[in-house]
Amino acid sequence: MTTTQREPVTRVAVLIPTYNERDNLPGIVARVRANVPAADVFVLDDGSPDGTGQVADDLASADPQVHVVHRSAKEGLGKAYLAGFAIALERGYDAVVEMDADGSHLPEQLPSLLAALGEADLVIGARWVKGGEVRNWPVRRKVLSVGANLYTKVLLGMSVNDATAGYRVYRASALRAMGLQGVESQGYCFQIDLTLRAVRAGLTVVEVPITFVEREVGVSKMGQDIVREALTSVTRWGVEHRVGQLRSVAGRVRGSEPVGDRS
Repeated sequence: MTTTQREPVTRVAVLIPTYNERDNLPGIVARVRANVPAADVFVLDDGSPDGTGQVADDLASADPQVHVVHRSAKEGLGKAYLAGFAIALERGYDAVVEMDADGSHLPEQLPSLLAALGEADLVIGARWVKGGEVRNWPVRRKVLSVGANLYTKVLLGMSVNDATAGYRVYRASALRAMGLQGVESQGYCFQIDLTLRAVRAGLTVVEVPITFVEREVGVSKMGQDIVREALTSVTRWGVEHRVGQLRSVAGRVRGSEPVGDRS
């Protein structure tokens, strides 16, 4: 398979959404800056009551490549990222990174993801591919994630193995092509939604194996409502996809039917 070399990426924005991550944030920002010194970091804080916003402000005061976006309320991962995308696009960045604040996404692996942009529009840091690894997850969590991705892959007809992954890099041109208006998804569903939009836009998606490490400090934000939203939305999108396929087949069949003798 041939690949097309993309334009080089020079300006990178790393988006880190936060809600009650004051203990994790300084270390993650420091590691990002150490591993990708040219990148700018944008902390997207949803009004954390634990003082994360002030910690972010202190980091920004000490480093001109750290920026803080204070959001008034907890609106969820999806809306935080959409706000970050809009800022990055407005300011002319070439690539935009999604990264968790809790340490599960290793900043040391970010250079590998950025390097893969040479032949991709979207790079996903994938757990469920050869070379990928998940540390410190209970078996039930692994089963849930693997099952969700398999269900998504089969129902939506995508070749992506880890569509729920949250460690990823988008080219700015990809975000513009994907049609982000009207995106309301959150959590797992947000990542699936954007992956599907990228595939349907004809963009090149590359999966790079990563090591995912479960957080050591703080509480996971994933709840039953996030899982329920993903299941409901993926099922709806899958039904729409299959109905579209059936209509396409039916149209081709009707078009190939011989025209009767009208003499």
